[in-house]
Parts: sequence; C-alpha cells; structure tokens
Amino acid sequence: MQNNTLVIAVAACGILLAAVIGYSIYTSEQPGEPGEIPGMLVLSSAGEVHAYLGQSEPAWYEYPVMVVEDAVSGQVVYEAAGTAAPAPLPATRVTKDFTGMTNGLGDMDYSTTNVQVAGVDESDFIKNDGKYLYLIDGGDLVIVDAYPAEDAGVISRTAVEGTPSELFLSGNRLAVFTRVHDNVYYTPEGSVAPVPCGRDLTRVLVYDVRDRTSPDLMRTLSVSGNYYDGRMIGTIVYLITSESVSYHDDPVPMPLVMDGEDVVFSPAVNAPEVPPRWSYVYHTATSFDIRDGEPLDAESFLLGYDTNLYASQENMFLAYTKGIDYGAVRSSGPMGGVPTEETIIHRFSIDGGEIAYKATGDVPGALLNQFSLDEYDGNLRVATTFGIAEPPGWTTYNNVYVLDGDLKLKGKLERLAAGERIYSTRFVGDRLYMVTFKQMDPFFVVDLTDPTTPAVLGELKIPGYSDYLHPYDATHIIGIGKETEVNDWGGVTTQGLKIALFDVSDVNNPRQLDKVEIGMAGTDSEALRDHRAFLFDYARHLLVIPVSEVVKVPVYGRGYESYTTDYWEGAYVFTVTPENGFILDGRVWQGDADDTKGGSYWYRDNVRRSLFIKDALYTISPSRIVISDLAAPDERIGTVPLVQSTYPDNYGGGSGLLLD
Repeated sequence: MQNNTLVIAVAACGILLAAVIGYSIYTSEQPGEPGEIPGMLVLSSAGEVHAYLGQSEPAWYEYPVMVVEDAVSGQVVYEAAGTAAPAPLPATRVTKDFTGMTNGLGDMDYSTTNVQVAGVDESDFIKNDGKYLYLIDGGDLVIVDAYPAEDAGVISRTAVEGTPSELFLSGNRLAVFTRVHDNVYYTPEGSVAPVPCGRDLTRVLVYDVRDRTSPDLMRTLSVSGNYYDGRMIGTIVYLITSESVSYHDDPVPMPLVMDGEDVVFSPAVNAPEVPPRWSYVYHTATSFDIRDGEPLDAESFLLGYDTNLYASQENMFLAYTKGIDYGAVRSSGPMGGVPTEETIIHRFSIDGGEIAYKATGDVPGALLNQFSLDEYDGNLRVATTFGIAEPPGWTTYNNVYVLDGDLKLKGKLERLAAGERIYSTRFVGDRLYMVTFKQMDPFFVVDLTDPTTPAVLGELKIPGYSDYLHPYDATHIIGIGKETEVNDWGGVTTQGLKIALFDVSDVNNPRQLDKVEIGMAGTDSEALRDHRAFLFDYARHLLVIPVSEVVKVPVYGRGYESYTTDYWEGAYVFTVTPENGFILDGRVWQGDADDTKGGSYWYRDNVRRSLFIKDALYTISPSRIVISDLAAPDERIGTVPLVQSTYPDNYGGGSGLLLD
C-alpha cells in the first residue's frame, strides 16, 4: 500500500513541496486554454484550475472578515474570518419504464428496476434476477435466496468498506459503489514532516457472484469525488462522480481514476468560459466493463451543483442551471423581462465505453429532474420553468424547447401556465405530458410531431397535482401526487396521497378516468421522490405503491366526535385497467406481523422498493423484507430481517425466513 499512498498523494494533492517551504505553486499559471468544445476552457493542471477559480469566483463568495471595534477607542477587539457551509450534494435520484406496452417486462417472471429509458439501466440499492436479491443493507452487500418464497433467507453478507450506496447487476457480475475517504501522507523532498492529504473517493467493487454464498472481489476501481449517478448499457457502466472545489483549497485537487494502485486516467478539466457563479463542482464521467471491471474512458467538467444526468442508448447529457446577471434582468425594459436562470446542456456520445464530447447548448429556465430531458429522433426535448421580472411583478412560466443534434434551438413553446411551476413531465414518443401547479392541476398534452412547432393539444384542470407520471399504455397515463383543496382563505391545503389514471386517447380533451386518495394530510410515498419505488407491470395490470399513511384514530367517550392520528407503513397493491380504474387487491403491512400499527418504529418500516418474482411480492424497508402472496397481498408468506445498523433498535445480524 505504500506505492498506492504515494500515487494518490502525488496525483490528488499536487506538488506539496512549494506549500511546505512557503510559496504559492500557482503564481505563474494561466486559467486554461480554449479547447475543442465551444465556450469551454481546458484546465490541464491544478495551477490552471486555481487560476480559473481565482478569476471566476464572485467577490461575495470570498470568506468575509468580521471586524469589531471598541466604540470609544476605535481599536479592533475582535477579528475573525467567516465560514461558509458547503452546499449539499445533489440527491441520487433514479429506475424500467415504457417500452411499447409492456413496461420492459413483457412476460418476464420477475420485475426489474423502473428506469426512464428502455435498455438503459439505472443503479439502485437493490437488484433482482428472478431468483436472488442483491442489496445494500447498512454497510454490507447482502444476497438473499428469494425464491421459492417459503424458503427465502439471507445466504451471504459481505462487509463493504466505506459507505456503500448503489449497485449494478449483469449476469454473474455485480458492481457496488461505495464512498471512502483516504487520508494519505506524502513527505516532500527536503522535508522531514509528512504532509496529509484527504480525498473523498468513489470506490467501485466488482464481484463475481457465481457462488452467491461467497462473492469474489475481482477488481477495485477508485474515482475522485462522491457517487452521483450511474447508467449501464449492455455490460458497459457509466459512472458520474461529483467533487466540490474552491479557490481556497490548498492545493486544488485534480480528477483521477485508479485501477487498483495505478492511476489510469487523470483527465483535464473542461470549464465554461462563463462560470456557474454560485458553486464549482467537478463532474467526472468514467466508463468500465462490468464483466471484468476494465476501466475504459474518463471525462471531467467543472460545473455547478444543480446538475442533471440523462442518458439514451447513444448519448449522455449533463445539464446544469446557472443564474443570469440580475442587472441584466432589471435593465431589460418595462415589458421585455428576461429569465433569471438558464440551463447549460453538454452532449457526449457513448459507444462501447468511449465517451466523446459532441455539443453544448442552452435554454432559458431550470430543469425539474432527469425527466425534463428526452432524446427522440435525433432531437433533445427539454422542459423548464423560469422566473421573470416584468410588470406587475415577479412571475413564473413553463416552457418546452426542442434542440437538434448540435444542441441548437429547433423549436419552442413558451410561457405556459403563468404563475405556476412544473411538478412532473413525461415524454412519450411525439408527445409530452406535463403537470404544473399552483392551485389547480393543469395536465397538459403537448404535440411534438413537428419539432419546429411544439403546440398544446389539450389540457385538463383538476384539483391536486402529480409528482410522477408513468405511461400505462399508448393512450393512458398514471399519475401519483397529492390531493388538494382550496381553504377558506383562498389558499391551497394539501391532503392525502393521490393516484390518478388519465385517458389521453382524445388528445384535445384529456380526462381523468379514476382516482384514489389514500390517508390524511401528511401521507407520503417514496414514489413521489424516486421513480424506482414505483412498480408497474402492464401484462399483469399490477400497480404497487409504497405508502406512509397518516391514519385517523377515533377517540370515544368524550360526548363529541374527536380523533387522534397514527402511522401505517406498507404498500397498496392495485389492479388497474382503463375499464375498471383502480381496484385495491390488498395492503401489505410492513411492520411486525403481530403488531398492526406503526407506533414509534414507523421510520424503520417505510417501504422504499417493491418487486415481484413469479407469484410472490417483496416489499423492502430498512428493517425487513416482507414477502406476500401476489394474488392476495394481505397474506404474508414470511419475513427476511435486515440489519440497517444506522437505525435504532435494529434486528442485529439475523438472517433467514420468519414464517408467520
């Protein structure tokens, strides 16, 4: 490990001798040179990155010095540099979806991860191959022999260094992503004192799992930065890591990719000539083959925090939002206000692991999430919301843009639903389904048949809103969100969880065929924030929604009607068809079998994922996997306890099946 320590220290920490003897190593560096990407600079060294940050970070970003003077003498009695808290990392958000009318499942005997684009797998903390479940449980990789359901149990538990988060599965190969922090020491020439260098790394552990009882670690890759997101096409994995940097870093780190102890890539950094303004983050894209873990390519960009990843089978798009100079907004004229944000989009071709830059473009406004982007017939469709300052004051608009392969504007539809913002979008073929909200839920159907002239075909205004839209078939859409009602003061009060089925066969007159409202105000679902928690199978007309329900509990004996509340944690299982709407098949209670209420342990039992294998339904929470009869979800087959040591009152190291 001594060689490894030296390599990481030199690559990640730069030349530290200058820092030790007391002068700057950056004084002669320039802030990069123009590269092949229009509007981008290439920063090839730590010094160039430092110079770029020094000329780019706005004055207000500099740490202020607080000076307090004595009111009588005028002498300084207190002086201290202010501190700035680091901005939070973006949440991982990502899961098979609309492919024809079978949701990518067809007649398969098991469900897979719900993803945005067919054929482009998304990482998750659990994967399923129809026989075994592979999941991250606390700090361990756990493999469950899941079928037959009656014999289910944990067959291996492998400790993973650092903080594991998500994984990919392909045949007998498994790639686990974990966050580690390496504290390394390097003694510069002429110095007797070692100099410490700390670095957050994403470690990729590639396992051979032919023997599920004893996974064999084949290869270890290390990529600078924290795990952000990942996609897999065939057997090629594309990993995105993020790492914040600042002019105040000493020294400024450079991106790196290591195969075991060897640095295999140290890519130059592409940075926009016009900087992101608010924050600076390396986004490094690395590819490797999951069959043997062979690293294939790496590219790095210096962008902002608010970044989204979208991938088709041919291209990967990185998009980030940056603010527009407020002075330009104020001076733009009485009626000609300009948006205060814009989204910059970079396109890379991805082919067999090779990552190649192709184009950069921009559109007004900000993206909601990855579903705001969609590639179709060589065009990129984008949905944004922007704020604008114009008489009589501040307002918001929603917009649709179509960009060609060079990310040049091809068509646009702007200023929809003034005063509202986008809550969900879903591109399906040559249509866009979009929900905006302020008091009512306008459900828009947008025609994209002619990419040069997007146009609204129809809209439906109903109470409530949808946070996620999912195609049922070519003419029906499922939405999940919240019900709302207008209160006595003219405002909007959020109610329970709402599931709706929309008929869009008449594109000019979309209608809501059916809806279900679950629970009281405060009822929640993991599927509102993470599409991977949404389980739908067209062939079975099956819909499973995780629910954290706020339940009304009547209180008697007071002479008047009153109630208190409690929590119920589990999943609702529906059969859904256009003819009959939502039919409740049953509810899966996720807690202890002999306890029928949530009590104080509801946080351990909230369902994060659900899946099926043949005739069995599996619901996964931090505390356990509950196995139910798919045809009769109220009937529990058994339970597989999980550790999740980060939760109090956990179940320890138990494994195997608890029959109920």
